[in-house]
Amino acid sequence: INKMEDLKEAVKSTLDSRGELAAVRAQLRAAVFSAIYDPEHVPKAPLCNENLLINELIREYLTFNNYHFSASTLLAETGQPRAPMDRALLVGELGMRDAPHELPLLYSLLNLNPAPRTSAGSHHHQA
Repeated sequence: INKMEDLKEAVKSTLDSRGELAAVRAQLRAAVFSAIYDPEHVPKAPLCNENLLINELIREYLTFNNYHFSASTLLAETGQPRAPMDRALLVGELGMRDAPHELPLLYSLLNLNPAPRTSAGSHHHQA
């Protein structure tokens, strides 16, 4: 019996260290959400221009960081179009210049108006 418990713990530890356990949990949450979510009966914030832009910034950030289930939930809850907004259009709408293409625009927005960073903010990407 101890060998079976040891094996289960080793498998769990390996899956956890690879991030696969978290991915399975996120996938399960997304499946449960999808099973119980009825978009017809849940009021959504209007998809005005500001919400469209904010949602697109969030989607870009989630996708960049491989938070695919969170991005999928965002799209389902907000009614955001499935196709991402053209990045050049998004940059233009935000009045940004020289935004690096390798990082989401949220990182660039943080760097436009640098504020004193807390210790939690010390692990950010450099744009």
